[in-house]
Amino acid sequence: MEEDSIYERIGGQPTIDSLVDSFYEKVLADPELSSYFKHAPMDKLRTMQREFFSSATGGPIIYSGRPLGQVHANMAISKREFQRFTEHLLQTLKEVGVEEKDAYEIISHVNLYADEITNDANAGYD
Repeated sequence: MEEDSIYERIGGQPTIDSLVDSFYEKVLADPELSSYFKHAPMDKLRTMQREFFSSATGGPIIYSGRPLGQVHANMAISKREFQRFTEHLLQTLKEVGVEEKDAYEIISHVNLYADEITNDANAGYD
């Protein structure tokens, strides 16, 4: 018997939508992270994040954005800031009712992109 995807286990798109909205409330209120979003088109960013989380959890929506390393290339995001980002994500996952096992699986997936998103790995993108 096939196991349900994380997407299905967490409640599908309604949970992803709540997650993204609540998550960005935290990130935008965080003085260490908010400056990265000062001029960002937040509606588009939320759409891209919904796509990313749907795709990352086995949902039907495929991420259509540019490669994450390219998107974050000129942002000089530190490992500490990335960690703070994932701390907000973990807190939000728990708040929207995602089971701990699934929350940590999602965080593990996001952490796969740490080197692409943080400053050290972005030297190859212009």
